[in-house]
Amino acid sequence: MDKLEHLVPPPLVALALAALMWWMATWPPAWPWSGQGRMPVVGALVALGLVFDLSGLTAFFRRRTTINPLRPEQASSLVTGGIYRITRNPMYVGLVCLLLAWALFLWSPWALPGPVLFVAWITRFQIVPEERVLEHLFGDTYRAYRARVRRWL
Repeated sequence: MDKLEHLVPPPLVALALAALMWWMATWPPAWPWSGQGRMPVVGALVALGLVFDLSGLTAFFRRRTTINPLRPEQASSLVTGGIYRITRNPMYVGLVCLLLAWALFLWSPWALPGPVLFVAWITRFQIVPEERVLEHLFGDTYRAYRARVRRWL
């Protein structure tokens, strides 16, 4: 299983799950209620997801460190300001928000496991290995940051 660490880019994992959610949303049974009025919540989740994603990317660009999730050992600095004061993984939180929006948009019970599977996959094969690398690179500074800021929210 370790061979899957840092193998698949997180956006690709999210896209694959979104496609799977779309396909599974065609399966019966459907929700027994209409779901009318859900679109404002879908819009809010999309907006929130984009804010998290773009804030995380912007912070990385400002510090001139790598945004490549497959090569965390190339990190040149530890980003702890801005959105990174709220979560250690804002870009992954953003992708979860987008998958939740997609699940709500599809309005099928079969779409609901998608965001849960994303969190499980990304935690095991992306975040935990990233944390090992960051601890190796930044030592006590990273350990102190990890102690004060949550992995997700």
